[in-house]
Amino acid sequence: MVNYTQNLIMIVEDNPVNAKVLFEFLQASGFRVLVAKNGESALKKLQVVSPDLILLDIMMPGIDGFETCRRLKEEKATRDIPVIFMTALSDMVDKVRGLTLGAVDYITKPFQPEDVLARVNVHLKLCHLNQKLEQRAAELTATVVQLQESQQRLVQSEKMSSLGQLVAGIAHEINNPAGFIEGNLTYAQKYMQDLIDHIHLYQNQATEAEISRHAKKIDLEYLLKDFPHILNSMQQGVERISDISVSLRTFARADSAVKIPFNIHDGIDSSILILKHRLKACDTRPAIEIIRDYADLPEVECFPGKLNQVFMNLLANAIDALEESNLGRSYQEIANNSNFIRVKTNLTEDNNHILIEIKENGLGIPDEIQSKRLDH
Repeated sequence: MVNYTQNLIMIVEDNPVNAKVLFEFLQASGFRVLVAKNGESALKKLQVVSPDLILLDIMMPGIDGFETCRRLKEEKATRDIPVIFMTALSDMVDKVRGLTLGAVDYITKPFQPEDVLARVNVHLKLCHLNQKLEQRAAELTATVVQLQESQQRLVQSEKMSSLGQLVAGIAHEINNPAGFIEGNLTYAQKYMQDLIDHIHLYQNQATEAEISRHAKKIDLEYLLKDFPHILNSMQQGVERISDISVSLRTFARADSAVKIPFNIHDGIDSSILILKHRLKACDTRPAIEIIRDYADLPEVECFPGKLNQVFMNLLANAIDALEESNLGRSYQEIANNSNFIRVKTNLTEDNNHILIEIKENGLGIPDEIQSKRLDH
């Protein structure tokens, strides 16, 4: 779990009293804190340090907060650091200007400690989640390039006839968590804005009646329960995309000119994940279960790309065999004898070879067909 209190916060404030209050409060809350007395000083410090969030005063001598923010957003090294403006101004035009320049929020003076802490924690968490999403997106982009190269090799060698279905299945596996994250981001942003508006009521010393009406309007009790669930769900979606990315990289890794050490189970698992869309339950049958019976195997010297193609073909053939066995059977008949594929690995008695068995519980090859094969 991420510990946000270890993050570095930069305070840019020319008023030493305000700077001291914020410094002591944030430090007492567990953050590492850095103070700059004006915009010029902040820009100079940012050449050697990279804070996780900046609290930026608007009214300062020299370059004001707006100009400081503009320069921050122009530089690649600092453009993604969340900026929260600190201002005693109540003019909405100034607030809109700040947000237009790239700030994520603003805090009105005099400071309310709970207000500051709530905003800092929310924006640190959102920033961290956004960074993870960007990282996963970059990994997926690199993986897709690898997979495209692998697809070209597979097409050329004619070792996979249903490549289009495979790619569609992988896209579906990625789109599910990605779509879920995208849908939840809308709610997360709305919840965050509702909480900010509610905190403003306390900050502006609204009456209890006004606060109560607003809490009812935004359904505060439900919001406080649901917001953490949404963030947790998005985190799970990110982890799901990460798992898919790892499996794709394992499957699509380029063949080496020489044999390299490889974990056999990683290759099998990556093939299973890529075929997962064919294993899921549908209208005609329950899900196909994968039973893994793995022994403790050493890494083997091999060509991983070619070996992964073998695993993919064997597993795809097993799924085909089950689907053929299910023809003419009802959903309930199939459920009474659920489809499964057992993957078993073991070392031979001499410990010099690895035995891999992939077996499904379909009807098998009819005797008349087996006899024809023997005749030929």
